[in-house]
This record gives sequence, structure tokens and C-alpha cells, in this order.
Amino acid sequence: MSFNWVPNAISLLRIALVAPILLLILNGSYAWAIVLFCIAGFSDGVDGYLAKRYGWRTRLGALLDPIADKLLVAGLFITLAYMQLIPTWLASVVIFRDLVIVAGATAYNFIVGPVQGEPTRISKLNTALELLFLLFVMSRAGFGWPDEITNTVLGASILVTVVISGVDYVWSWSRRARTGD
Repeated sequence: MSFNWVPNAISLLRIALVAPILLLILNGSYAWAIVLFCIAGFSDGVDGYLAKRYGWRTRLGALLDPIADKLLVAGLFITLAYMQLIPTWLASVVIFRDLVIVAGATAYNFIVGPVQGEPTRISKLNTALELLFLLFVMSRAGFGWPDEITNTVLGASILVTVVISGVDYVWSWSRRARTGD
């Protein structure tokens, strides 16, 4: 019996956790939101590990994993901006970058061919900073920790990595499209 469906099921679980996390935040239940957020983050690592370790990679999984990540991050940025816990402009920049990446991948897929992309180092750094920032913002709202300057520095770091990684994606995909790679 094959278990290659397990990473996809874990990605679906992450997608299913998005709405409860957002509702918990809107209701001010930050402790439970953080618990579910950590479960979602841990499960992201587990499904990636299983897919790589056992060769359980599928085309569906290659789509579900980033969708789960984008839904969680975008949902949290929108919700936290709505609650005025983070600047609206920062949420807009993060979401705009993700929309550019999704639109670019879609266009590439239809015009050039299937997207065979691995996240770049700067993109991985950006994602890690975003997740840490979201965790810290929820923690500050619920428990008063960490201090505001920590979140401000993380927010500034996100702005820098969002711009660099966004430009990097556009540049590298444009180059691949021109050369046919």
C-alpha cells in the first residue's frame, strides 16, 4: 500500500486550519491561534520531509503546498492589518508580491511550459521572516511580548526581502522564458 497521498493530506489539513486561525484572532483568542499556527507550520515541515524522504512528490502536492502557505500568510496579513496590528502598507506589499508570483507562474505555465521552480534562498528567508513576524505580532497582541521594536525591525526586514525576492522571481522567470529553459 502506497502512502504517497499523506503529504497532500497534510497540505489539505493546513488549508483547513486557515479559517479557524483567522477566526480565533478576530475573537482575540491569540493563544489558540498561535497553537494552530504552530501546528500548521510544523505540518508544513512534515509534509515536505515526507515528500522528499520517501519520494512521495506529486503534481497535486506541488500545487497544494504553496497554496496552503499563501492562504495562511495572506489571510494572517489581511486579518492583522484589518485589526490594525500591522501596517496596511506592509500587508499590501506582501500580498502584492505573492500575487505577482502566482500570476507569473500561471503565465509561465501557459506560455512557456510547466513551472519547475524551487524557492530561492532569498524567498525562503522572506518566508521565514514573514512567519516569525506573524507569530510575534500574535504573541504581542495576546501576551505583550516581544517588544514593539522587534516587530518593527522584522517588518523592515520583510519589506527588504519582499522587494529583493519579488524582483529575483520576475528576473529569473523572464530570463528562463527568453532562453526556453
